[in-house]
Amino acid sequence: MIGFIVTFLLSLIGYFLLTVSSGEILGLWSIFELVIGIILSLIVAVLATKVLFQKRNYKILNPRRWITFLIYFIGPFFWSMIKCNLDVAYRVITGKINPGIVKISPGLKTDLGITLLADSITLTPGTLTVDIDEKNNDLYIHWINVTTLTPTTADICGTFPQWIRRIAE
Repeated sequence: MIGFIVTFLLSLIGYFLLTVSSGEILGLWSIFELVIGIILSLIVAVLATKVLFQKRNYKILNPRRWITFLIYFIGPFFWSMIKCNLDVAYRVITGKINPGIVKISPGLKTDLGITLLADSITLTPGTLTVDIDEKNNDLYIHWINVTTLTPTTADICGTFPQWIRRIAE
């Protein structure tokens, strides 16, 4: 129940921050925005509580993990996005593309960790998470430039798994 309440409140706060405008309530929101925010936050809480708080594990509420997430997002993830955008632009211009699907085993144990890694890989240009093997937590990735048939996790996503371990496990 604690996980549901925390997820609901975080979703509601996020919604309110994204919809600040001129309204009747505190001069910021309308009644319609409040009702929609509560409904959407309830839906998000129902769907996401199991992923965020797997097996009643509340470690994700630790403020150090949130700070680590911000450092990961602003640092390594953002830098990787810049490099990959330039690489994809180069490959599109020159036509040097060797696409394929490869399998990686990042060694992450939690659903939240696998989800964060899969999303990070998908958001990085030139890669796309195609499938997740739930039994072994292996990821199948479509890669724009396959250089080897058995790439390491570092070849595909660099230091992402190490950062995600600090955040989600």
